[in-house]
Amino acid sequence: MTDWAGRLGWVAGLLLFIAFVYWLMRQGWKWRGSLQSDLPALPTAPETAGTAKLTLSGRYHGSTTAGQWLDRIVAHGLGTRSRVELTLTDAGLSVVRPGANDFFVPAEALREARLDKGIAGKVLAEGGLLIVTWAHGDTLLDSGFRSDRAAEHTAWVEAINSMTNTTEGIAR
Repeated sequence: MTDWAGRLGWVAGLLLFIAFVYWLMRQGWKWRGSLQSDLPALPTAPETAGTAKLTLSGRYHGSTTAGQWLDRIVAHGLGTRSRVELTLTDAGLSVVRPGANDFFVPAEALREARLDKGIAGKVLAEGGLLIVTWAHGDTLLDSGFRSDRAAEHTAWVEAINSMTNTTEGIAR
């Protein structure tokens, strides 16, 4: 014989526990955003960005503090994974994300590009992510992208690194 009252009590308790865990996760996300509130607003693309050197369609996997692949930046929507359309011009890197905040990385803010295997909790095969390091205010950020055609990544690394004229290193 089934004890329906007991069973419903356990189900209700489990649902309350799951709701509590989701609430805690949301509070943690908001807390992380408040810690990063000192980041300035994201730059927008200029009216005339110039001729496109490279374009890429793929996924944006998030941004982290440079060199710390698990320290996700959530301020200004940078923690939201989404589809992405990247365009590299002489003016900089345009990041268009349907359903999320678009932003622009001016050429003078670009620091380096490299291939890596993980960012912000997302791990792929070695060299599966295009990581672009850039300066935003006083903070160096790593932003991770994956092209729909992974063979494009090498051309992006070469193009971005040829645009950067900095010798500053980042401890990894």
